Amino acid sequence: MRPLPLLLFAVLVALPACAKKEEPIDKMRNAVDDALDRRPAEQLRDAAEDASAAVKDAAGEVKEAADEVKEAAVEMKDEAKQKLEDAAR
Repeated sequence: MRPLPLLLFAVLVALPACAKKEEPIDKMRNAVDDALDRRPAEQLRDAAEDASAAVKDAAGEVKEAADEVKEAAVEMKDEAKQKLEDAAR
């Protein structure tokens, strides 16, 4: 096993444990700063939020497309089954 993926995994698992818990007053302050566009690196944060929303939208569209493909596959299977039954008669 390569050590790099194992090290990366260990860092990703340990990282959330190091995160500082945000107090309710800090959450409110951040919300106000966000609403007033006063957060540090506001443009970068907004871009990250937009990218996150775009990824969620794309994931929803992919799920919908996968559901449509699944329905079409079931329909094709049923049609093929019916044709085989008709041909056997």
